[in-house]
Amino acid sequence: MNVSIENIAIIVFIILTGLSAGLCFTWSNSITSGLGRLDDLGYLSAFQQINRTILNPTFFIVFFGPFFLSIINIYVFRNAPSDIKGLLIAAAVIYTVGVVVVTIFGNVPLNELVDKTNLNTASAEDLKTLRATFETKWNQFHTIRTVTSIIAFVLLIISTMQIAKNNL
Repeated sequence: MNVSIENIAIIVFIILTGLSAGLCFTWSNSITSGLGRLDDLGYLSAFQQINRTILNPTFFIVFFGPFFLSIINIYVFRNAPSDIKGLLIAAAVIYTVGVVVVTIFGNVPLNELVDKTNLNTASAEDLKTLRATFETKWNQFHTIRTVTSIIAFVLLIISTMQIAKNNL
């Protein structure tokens, strides 16, 4: 295998997109149902702690890496056949809109709503209202992230197969 900038760029793009898809899938597959079984205070407390903990350098690399690598790969493969460029562009747009934009404008405002609430002083009714405002919307946005990250990952795998087929 020829270790070139093209190979490194696409491999890292695929790995980070796959990690993001795996995180979203795992969250949807197990964490959502586990958290859903908690009472309102437990649920909201857990979300506060998870949201505060997930904001770390590793998460930011996995989450934003595919966005930046999509730009790099579209540039690196600018002279590739149109089917390869189309797959890369589709993966980039789907990931960017379905994961990055949905997170920034959907999930993050909901996370901030929960984060700024003092759960220790909130009444049981306040906790119930906050959870009702948060949970369904957050899960709907997260489902979009899960589906689109997986689609982007699959498109990248297909693009790699096309790159190999064309010996690029």
